[in-house]
Amino acid sequence: MSSPTISTIVKMIESLPDGLQERVAEHLREFIADLEDEARWDSSFKGTQNSLVAAARRAKQEIAAGQSVPMDYEQL
Repeated sequence: MSSPTISTIVKMIESLPDGLQERVAEHLREFIADLEDEARWDSSFKGTQNSLVAAARRAKQEIAAGQSVPMDYEQL
């Protein structure tokens, strides 16, 4: 089943010469892959957001209590 918008786009692509159809198809593949990648990242970060917030709160409390030490970037 296809929406009217998708049908219109398919007709537009089919009206192009073969070489241009291939270029459009490649751009669409890349665009869809980027969208899928963004969706995976969004899903991954949603699962860790509460942990990150908790870690930030702990860090702020430790700083306020004088329990933190400056980070030594040479040891990273």
